Amino acid sequence: MAFNHLPAAMHDALGPLSVMPVTHSVPMAKNHRPSRPPENAGSRPSPTVVLDRLAAAGRAARITHTEHLPPRAGTHAIWPDRIRPEVISAIGRAGIDHPWTHQAAAAEHALDGESVVIATGTASGKSLAYLAPVLSTLLDGSHAPNGRGTTALYLAPTKALAADQRRAVKALAAPLGSAIRPAVYDGDTPVEEREWVRQYANYVLTNPDMLHRGILPSHPRWASFLRSLRFVVIDECHTYRGVFGSHVAQVLRRLRRLCARYGSDPVFLLASATAAQPSVAAGRLTGLPVKEVADDASPRGEMVFALWEPPLTELHGEKGAPVRRTATAETADLLTDLTLQGVRSVAFVRSRRGAELISLIAKERLAEVDRSLPGRVAAYRGGYLPEERRALERALHSGDLLGLAATTALELGIDVSGLDAVVIAGYPGTRASLWQQAGRAGRSGQGALAVLVARDDPLDTFLVHHPEALFEQPVESTVLDPDNPYVLAPHLCAAAAELPLTEADIALFGPAVPELLPQLEAAKLLRRRTTGWHWTRRERAADLTDIRGGGGRPIQIVEEGTGRLLGTVDESAAHTAVHEGAVHLHQGRTYLVRTLDLEDSVALVEEAVPPYSTNARDTTAIAVLETDTEIPWGDGRLCFGSVEVTNQVVSFLRRRLITGEVLGETKLDLPPRTLRTRAVWWTVTEDQLDAARINPEILGGALHAAEHASIGMLPLFATCDRWDIGGVSVPLHPDTLLPTVFVYDGHPGGAGFAERAFHTARTWLTATRQAIASCECEAGCPSCIQSPKCGNGNEPLHKRGAVRLLTELLRTAPPDEPEAGEPPKAGEPPKAAAKVEAEVEVEEPPEAPLST
Repeated sequence: MAFNHLPAAMHDALGPLSVMPVTHSVPMAKNHRPSRPPENAGSRPSPTVVLDRLAAAGRAARITHTEHLPPRAGTHAIWPDRIRPEVISAIGRAGIDHPWTHQAAAAEHALDGESVVIATGTASGKSLAYLAPVLSTLLDGSHAPNGRGTTALYLAPTKALAADQRRAVKALAAPLGSAIRPAVYDGDTPVEEREWVRQYANYVLTNPDMLHRGILPSHPRWASFLRSLRFVVIDECHTYRGVFGSHVAQVLRRLRRLCARYGSDPVFLLASATAAQPSVAAGRLTGLPVKEVADDASPRGEMVFALWEPPLTELHGEKGAPVRRTATAETADLLTDLTLQGVRSVAFVRSRRGAELISLIAKERLAEVDRSLPGRVAAYRGGYLPEERRALERALHSGDLLGLAATTALELGIDVSGLDAVVIAGYPGTRASLWQQAGRAGRSGQGALAVLVARDDPLDTFLVHHPEALFEQPVESTVLDPDNPYVLAPHLCAAAAELPLTEADIALFGPAVPELLPQLEAAKLLRRRTTGWHWTRRERAADLTDIRGGGGRPIQIVEEGTGRLLGTVDESAAHTAVHEGAVHLHQGRTYLVRTLDLEDSVALVEEAVPPYSTNARDTTAIAVLETDTEIPWGDGRLCFGSVEVTNQVVSFLRRRLITGEVLGETKLDLPPRTLRTRAVWWTVTEDQLDAARINPEILGGALHAAEHASIGMLPLFATCDRWDIGGVSVPLHPDTLLPTVFVYDGHPGGAGFAERAFHTARTWLTATRQAIASCECEAGCPSCIQSPKCGNGNEPLHKRGAVRLLTELLRTAPPDEPEAGEPPKAGEPPKAAAKVEAEVEVEEPPEAPLST
């Protein structure tokens, strides 16, 4: 996580830190394929027709629900009269005669000098809403002697989105001549171009990582740009949540501080997918009051949204449980069929490995029909080299690619006009992300098809059988905590390295600063002098933390025989993704990891064709450090507080590709990782166990099953993915002296997810009980209580015991607690407590957006 490469002194000041994402592979299945696509798909079939074709050949029963979203008419307005006529004319040349009312309202706020968040649906024209005032202001500034009297900064969560926005800005501003000079400044920008960008570009497009590591530490070289900075555009701001969002919030405070130093006070313009309380989230992100524009006045074409559950197979998994066909194999079939229909489609996949597998399977199926078709399908994910990403983006824009299996690296905002269908392989973790991905189709106003394919997972199974949880509920509130000391501390160091910190800066960085500054002084990271707090070290302070939460240097994946760099993987994922013996996929090719050198950050691989995939196994120890809040649940307790978690990857399984059959287990010798974080936990007493008819023989299995299912269900109630959280169940925990189930944030200092679970515990655990009880299996399966990445190999588990236990627990449960307005502050961890060996439940992390 954040501080893996901190000096030892900061480790001493803040405690041991790391993150523990765990990967797993997905077995494939193979189905018969229909004939080739029509040569000319000039007339688009309706989304209903496309869905009917997908449901043919006996697959109709897999559709558990179809939601029809009707088309909607738009409402026009006029641009504010302060926008220059040249800009309005350029917008007209792009085919836009009048703005939608939300675009005009957002532009009015921007020109009034008010920071504003525009939170409307996908393809509602958010980009134009902020570009109109930005371009107009840049045009005003072009009359300065240096041609750059005003500047604007654009921040995107991914490189791909920034590059796409540059293309859009360049096209829109073409009639304005050389007055508008957009330029991308990121890790792919050639060194020889960077000086030109600093000196002459007036609309710089970058990402928070480059702002954190490149621009702010080098602010004297950016002095003229920062001095003239009028607008900061933050695109897709709903993605800045959890620990990543908390880091970005502090990066923005550092930016505001330096702007004030150079005499500017930029207005922040934020764009977000529809979200709960967008102005509150935007205010917490920027530290400023933010106006809100959330009434979407844009037109929308018809959307057909299908929920799709893969069928049960004849195979049996662990403990003889029935196994459903994987979402990976099912999605690959759907992408293949859509390609054969000539339907332009994107399949969104949670992990890099999943994207590669779906692309590979689809290519194989298409080759059986026509050898020219495999080239029309590809994978898109992080970890590719820059030239590979750019080539894929060009092919997608040109239409050379008809089908794409993509991670969230392609989810955000990229204008992929003309898409007809989106397939989503597994619930992406939040309703906001689900609608963001579904909205990639139909961006030109035509009808669109979206299909959510359920994984063999408690939450996915629950959702495809409870569509009201998706279609009748608002999207989630964004959770972030800039005051998390594990987030704040490195940014205070970075800020001090940029300009000495003063008493006046304390209010900007938040109320946790006074407590942290003495710790950083004691750790000899900062030194107080008369002018303020100074950075004391030679190394770059900005390198103390990876704002994506990966931590440490990326691991380079190198082909052993040739020395060719294939890509990278985050250091935090190395133990599970590129351990010795792991199977690694890249661009449709399979490699075996021969060695992992953590000291030199290199994994050496060689090309191979193993008939199996690999899954890492781990063990976990957990200790209660401090209980902040506890409430009675009958005789038991529901608690929230600080814990210390120690995790170690100990082995990996080899699973046969087609069936998922376990072929063997191999031990690994990797160092443990320690995490201090926040957790929610509940205990039960002997009387409650007796009432639930839970005897000692089944107690461990009942607790374990309830833990698995509750982790699977939490993303429905907190703005998190399963990889954000972990869990432990213990029949007798030495700190509570009772049977206990823990669910914890997988990030140092916490990310707000366990707190949300605490406040909504009754509703959360009620849904968990319902998900287990309603599953059609006899003794437990991956759809309810089994986990593909259980560190204990799904042993022991007791389905009926879990239902009875949760029933008794909920019988005496108090109403859900009202949520606090502010997230809890994680203070200095107290003394260590006893540890207990247990297991952790964390899935393969979804793709992180591309950074610098």
